[in-house]
Amino acid sequence: MPKMKTNRGAAKRFKVTARGKIKRHSSHYSHIRTKKDRDRKRGLRKPDLVSKVEVRNVRRMLPYT
Repeated sequence: MPKMKTNRGAAKRFKVTARGKIKRHSSHYSHIRTKKDRDRKRGLRKPDLVSKVEVRNVRRMLPYT
């Protein structure tokens, strides 16, 4: 059986933690920051986990993680 292909866009956006959870970066940080307050921007800098609903879709794009 041939190897499955990894979605390269997803491979650049998601990382798997040591416990198998999927890490992602928050959106809305790189653009129009003047109107966002300091606390909001600080929160957007931190990585977040993919929600339970989306984990199945992300794992399908990253078959060998």
